[in-house]
This record gives sequence, C-alpha cells and structure tokens, in this order.
Amino acid sequence: MMKVLLPLPRHDYDPSEVAVSWKALRDAGHDVRFATPDGVPAQADPLMLTGRGLDVWGFIPFLSWLRVIGLMLRANGAARRAHAALLADPSFRAPLRYAAVDPDAYDALLLPGGHAQGMREYLESELLQAHVAGFFDAGKPVAAICHGVVLAARSLSRRNGRSVLHGRRTTALTWAFERRAWALTRYFARFWDGDYYRTYREQAGEPDGWRSVQHEVTRVLASPADFVDVPDDAPQRWRKTSGLLRDRDGDARPAFVVRDGQYVSARWPGDVHTFARTFVQVLKEWTPLKRAA
Repeated sequence: MMKVLLPLPRHDYDPSEVAVSWKALRDAGHDVRFATPDGVPAQADPLMLTGRGLDVWGFIPFLSWLRVIGLMLRANGAARRAHAALLADPSFRAPLRYAAVDPDAYDALLLPGGHAQGMREYLESELLQAHVAGFFDAGKPVAAICHGVVLAARSLSRRNGRSVLHGRRTTALTWAFERRAWALTRYFARFWDGDYYRTYREQAGEPDGWRSVQHEVTRVLASPADFVDVPDDAPQRWRKTSGLLRDRDGDARPAFVVRDGQYVSARWPGDVHTFARTFVQVLKEWTPLKRAA
C-alpha cells in the first residue's frame, strides 16, 4: 500500500479528475490523503458536476435545470457516482492544510485539474509548488492531469532552479481543446460569463493562446517537442481528439496519456480512467528497493 497525496483548491476542482483517480487508487489498496489551503473540505466546480448553468438560458433560475450543453460537458455517470462516494471518505472530509503537509510522509503525488477561477489559488500557491518540487526531487511517482500539469510546470527544482518538468515529456490540456471549450461556452452557452473556461486570459500584446495550459507548460520544457499531443497516425485518432468522447473502464480508445518514467500526465477528464490506471501501474512497479534508491 502506498500513501498518496492529492492536494485540492478550496473550490472549483474538476470532479471527474479527482473522484475517478481517488477511486482507482483506493480500489488498488492505496491510502489517499487530501490537502487544501485551510484544511477545510474542498468543493467541486458545480457546473462540471451538475451541468446546470452551462446552457444559454442557464442564468434563469427556473430554466437552469434544462440542460443540453450542460449534459455534454458535465461529469459522466461513472464520475458522478465516484464523486458521491468521495464526499463520504473520511480523508476527504478532514484534509490537511497545505502548510501541514510533509512530502517525506508520502510515497506519491497526484495533481488534478479544473479550469474555473477557484483553481488559481491552487496553481499559484508557492507553498504547494515547493511540496510538488519535493516529490519530483525525491524521484517519487507523480501524476498530473489537465491544469494539474500547470502546477507541476510552475514548481522549481531545488537542485537547479528549473521547472521540475524540464527534461521530461508531458501532455496537458491542449490549446485546441481549451480554445474549443472556451468558444463553446463563450458564444453558445454561458455568454454572460464568457471566460468561464479560461483560467488565465492573454494580456495586451500577448499572442493568442499565450496563457493557455499548453503554451505555459511548453515554455518550461527543455524542448517544445517534449509537449506531446496525439500523433497524426495514432490509432483511434478521431476518438482521441474530437473532445466528444471520454474513456471509461474497459475502453481506453478515446484516451491519451503520456508516461515518462515515474511521471504520468493526461489532457482532460476524458482521459481520467486511463490516466488513473496508468498511475496505479506505476505504483505497482515502484518497489521499496526503487524508493530506497
């Protein structure tokens, strides 16, 4: 059994990325512990959990329960069931404060994502970034999905002052996916909150996509080629790049996950089942002898 740390923001984490990952780790016999900025249980992004408020009429109280785009973008049934179980988990209900985390007390780290504004506190926490760097510098297994990869990218190694992702291969939420979801919610759904799907917007003079997940992560890598997207000749490429299909237990065809040694990364909630299974495999291979080395 491994002891895995799963840090969260106060609110707006993606429910699929957290709950499906937690369930896979728990089912494999691992002990998952949570941390939040203030030691208070985190709250998921309600739009990604229920889909209410994502349609063009979503600001009208008595119509918000009517969902079309909301049903497309929200967590699927398996993720919602996992999230309901997560809410009853004693560790989730009693998280540590970031300041109380001792990375040496954990065997592995999992960094989930989310895109709403509540994620900024998590992504910008210098304390959390230092913890993340501690896991990487110790050579422990780390998994990051979606905006969780941004947190890793911002974490600087104590060894050389560079991002812990420098010299590694990774994926993350691609600009193609981020731009598509942003346009969908901005023009056809949540028009009154047009930047809902963009955690960070470009400033004056910055090129299109400069503050996107993909571009921020790519800037800290040793080579732009180290940011990995679905190859043109990949089997099931349409399933993996359409943004319309999600993986599930027993069907990894829509998923795209990158493993580089003990580091695992993925793009979005549609990869999460495969992402979690891959990380469980990493932990299975991570023997005490390797940890001691």
